[in-house]
Amino acid sequence: MRAFCLVLLGALCVAPASLHGQRQPTDPIRPLGTSRFAFGGALNYGRPVGDFYHYVEQGWGFDGFFRWNLEPQGIVSLRVEGGYLSYGRETKRVPLSSTIGGRILVDLTTSNNIVWLGLGPQLTLPVPFLRPYINASGGFSYFFTESSVEGSNNNEAFANTTNYDDGTWAWGVGGGFLIPFATRSGEVAIDLGARYHGNGEVRYLREGSIIDVPDGNTIIIPIRSEANLVTFRIGVSVSVR
Repeated sequence: MRAFCLVLLGALCVAPASLHGQRQPTDPIRPLGTSRFAFGGALNYGRPVGDFYHYVEQGWGFDGFFRWNLEPQGIVSLRVEGGYLSYGRETKRVPLSSTIGGRILVDLTTSNNIVWLGLGPQLTLPVPFLRPYINASGGFSYFFTESSVEGSNNNEAFANTTNYDDGTWAWGVGGGFLIPFATRSGEVAIDLGARYHGNGEVRYLREGSIIDVPDGNTIIIPIRSEANLVTFRIGVSVSVR
C-alpha cells in the first residue's frame, strides 16, 4: 500500500510541470478536467491488517463521496466521504418466546459493522484517459454489533437491538485511477482504488463474542485491539461542469 501511494504521489508532483510545458491552445486536457464538483460511490472489500487480522477475516460494504474542486481543472479538491462495512454475520433459528416453546421460530441475525466518515484533500492528475488520484482524510469510525429478529417468511426485522458499540477518531489515505467517459453535462468515470483505514485501538465484537446462557441472559466478550484495515474499491464517479 505504501509503495502504491508513493507512485501516485510522484506522478501527481511531476504532472503539473509537464502539463504546463506541453499545453497548447487546443489542448484537450482542460475541457476534460474542468468541473465544479463530483460525487459517486463504490462497493468495498475489506481486508484487516495488523492485530485486527488476528480476529477478523474480511468484510464487505460500500462507500460514497462528494468532492468539491478548488480550481478549474480539478487537480486539487476537498473530499467528504463515508462508508459502511460488515465484517461478520451469523443467523440462527430460535423460539420466539420461552413461554411458547418451539411452536413459533424466528431468525435471529447478529451482524458486526463499521461506519466511517472523513474529510480531507484529494489530488488528481487531469489527463484524458486514465487519471491517477491520491487522497487523505481525518474523521471517525463507529464499531457496533446489532441483533435483529425476523420471521422465517419475512425479510423485514420486527425487533432489533445494539448489543455493543464503540467509536474512535480515525484517519485514512487512499489512491486509485479514474477511467473517464465524457457526457453532455460532465463525465462519468469508472473508479478503481484502495484505501487504508487507520482506526487505532477500539473495542469491538466478532462472531462468537456473544454467548447465550440457559437462564436467558447473554455474556458479551469484547475485544480491544487496533482495528486497522485496507478496503479495495470498485465504483463510479460523476463529475458535473
